[in-house]
Amino acid sequence: MTDREADDLSDEQIQQLLLDSENISEFLNVFTVNLARTISDNRNEVYCSVTLLRPKRTTPMASSHELLEDLDELQFHHGDGPCLTAARDKQVVYVPDTRSDTRWPEYGKAAAEMGTYSILGVPMELESGAAAGLDVYATRPRAFDVPAVELIEQEVAAVSSALRLALRLESQRDVEKDLTAAINSRTVINLAVGIVMGQNRCSQGEAVDILTAASNHRNIKLRDLAAELVAKMGGGPGRTHFER
Repeated sequence: MTDREADDLSDEQIQQLLLDSENISEFLNVFTVNLARTISDNRNEVYCSVTLLRPKRTTPMASSHELLEDLDELQFHHGDGPCLTAARDKQVVYVPDTRSDTRWPEYGKAAAEMGTYSILGVPMELESGAAAGLDVYATRPRAFDVPAVELIEQEVAAVSSALRLALRLESQRDVEKDLTAAINSRTVINLAVGIVMGQNRCSQGEAVDILTAASNHRNIKLRDLAAELVAKMGGGPGRTHFER
């Protein structure tokens, strides 16, 4: 294990990798490629993938090899598998031989036909309703001894901290986008109300009623109708006062 450990990413390198990545998928892709290279040897080629589970979303996020796309899709097709179980139950799952393991027989048979004979699923410690699992696929049976599992768990623990930070940042960005969208919607609706008031010499409440009725009649969102009216009257979309 000494030679392998020399290739491990340090905490500082993982943090820098996160800062250099444009998104979570890019960050995890580099991580899986590096980890696969670290734990592969001349006797056994290893591939890695990460699946991220979030409310209303289950997403294969990254992999070190295109072959894993098919293997990950198999888990989703069957609704279960080593990685999904590891992520959901927060426990390490080891399949020493896919040809004889009885927990996921159809998945194991398909994996073996693709040349994958042992699989290790390791959970990632996240928060806010999210969960993730690392799948490590090997081309020979019983590929992972105790030192190998410990090494993988150490790598997962290190990257989990960075992934928690990445999810927090992404969540904050989503909140900011939603807030901006809400402000823009309110702005364009207010402009449209003003236009209708001027055209019809009516009150604000009456203008809102007119726009709402038109929205329902045309079966389009009020915000879209308002944007259409503002663009038609002003030669372009409505803008908030702080836009440049």
